[in-house]
Amino acid sequence: MGKRTAQQAISDPGFFTFGNHTFRDDKKGGHGVVDMYKSIVHSCDTYYYVLANDMGIDNIAKFMGSIGLGQRTGIDLGKDDAGESKGVLPSQEWKKQRFKKPEQQKWYAGETISIGIGQGYNAYTPIQLAQAVATLANNGVMFRPHLVQNIVDTKTGDKRPIEPKPLRDLGWKEKNLEVIHRAMIGVNKEGTGARAFAGVPYSVGGKTGTAQVFSLKGAQYKESAVKKNLRDHALFIAYAPVENPKIALAVLVENGGFGAQSAAPIARMVLDYYLLGKLPAGAAREDSDAIEEEHDE
Repeated sequence: MGKRTAQQAISDPGFFTFGNHTFRDDKKGGHGVVDMYKSIVHSCDTYYYVLANDMGIDNIAKFMGSIGLGQRTGIDLGKDDAGESKGVLPSQEWKKQRFKKPEQQKWYAGETISIGIGQGYNAYTPIQLAQAVATLANNGVMFRPHLVQNIVDTKTGDKRPIEPKPLRDLGWKEKNLEVIHRAMIGVNKEGTGARAFAGVPYSVGGKTGTAQVFSLKGAQYKESAVKKNLRDHALFIAYAPVENPKIALAVLVENGGFGAQSAAPIARMVLDYYLLGKLPAGAAREDSDAIEEEHDE
């Protein structure tokens, strides 16, 4: 798509104006001069408003679809993926199919700008987000997720391992991956995830996020002024250790507000347990990486 290099920067005043609508950044006054690294580390909305407007919705949809968003992952939740939601991957064609009235079917440029920060019609499942960040951790190689590592035959005790198999290699360029990995490490060292990951003894890449529940129609979001059930959902994706990834995850806290406050600390606890064996205070240990395979008598 070639719409940005890592070095290209914008000037962020804290908002992006398109027509008669103002799209606001979370940081009043903006982030100043912002390149790709800074946009990820400090979660600069304005950078992505501008980028989305430049790319257009169909280019965005093409890329998002390539990493599995808006599609069933194939995780073991029933025959023919019956137990898994596809979510929504917005595009001009999707909108034509979704709505009946011609005025509803038209795609507007302002909708693309909202899509740029994951708002609007975007609706992805946590397992899709986890698969996407795992693909990044694997430098563009995508795997199908599974619920278990082994299936145990209860009569013989034999274990049948569930081996992960690559679905496809997206062929991402090494120089582009290096920028993203470095920025996602920066999120947890100096950016929005720094508090949750203070003192972490392993390298971890992450990204905070929010999913809008209620539109404020142009007003600045203020959590205390919004009813709890209408507050943003908190999100955090992560993978670690960056140099040799063992785990990738996505955390969603419904109505949790900002990802840095609610979701990132949970991700830290999960990663600490998985990589260090460190249990959160008050948690009980239960080892379970297999399911039992019953036989009819």
